[in-house]
Amino acid sequence: MNERIRAREVRLIDDEGKNQGVVKTPEALEMAYSKDLDLVLVSPDQDPPVAKILDYGKYKFETDKRAKDAKKKQHTPDVKEIKMRYKIDVHDYQVKLKSIKKFLNSGNKVKIVVMLRGREIQHTKLAFDLINRLEQDMEGENFIMEKRASMEGKNAIMILAPGT
Repeated sequence: MNERIRAREVRLIDDEGKNQGVVKTPEALEMAYSKDLDLVLVSPDQDPPVAKILDYGKYKFETDKRAKDAKKKQHTPDVKEIKMRYKIDVHDYQVKLKSIKKFLNSGNKVKIVVMLRGREIQHTKLAFDLINRLEQDMEGENFIMEKRASMEGKNAIMILAPGT
C-alpha cells in the first residue's frame, strides 16, 4: 500500500474502475494522493503488478464483511454422539432413534456407542443385535454408513453420516 510498493511500475486502475495502463509507481502515488485516496496492490504476483486507487479503510471493511458473511453461511458438520446400553428400554430406544434422525437431518454425523460394562463384555452379540435393529429402523432415512459396527474396547461403535 502507498509507499510500501516496491515495483517500479504498476498496471493502474483508477478510482472509477478504468484501466490507466502501465504507469510508474511515483506517478500512480501522486494521482492517488491528489484524490485523497490510497494506492493498493490488488494482485502483486502479476507482471507488472496491478494496483488500484481506492479508500483503503473502506476496502478493508468490505473485504472483512464479505469474509464474515461467507463464514456465517457455512455449515461444518459436527459429530454427535449417542450412547446407550444393550439393555435399553423400548421408549428410551425410540427417543434415541428420534434424536439420531434429527441429527442426520440437520447435517451432522452421528456416532452410535453401545456401552458394555464389566461382565457385559460377554454379551457383545446383544450389542450388535441392538445396532442392527437400529440400522433396520433407520430404513428409508437418507444416511450413509460411514463406519460399520465394530468393537472398540468395551464399546460397540457405528458412525452414520447424512446422505446426499
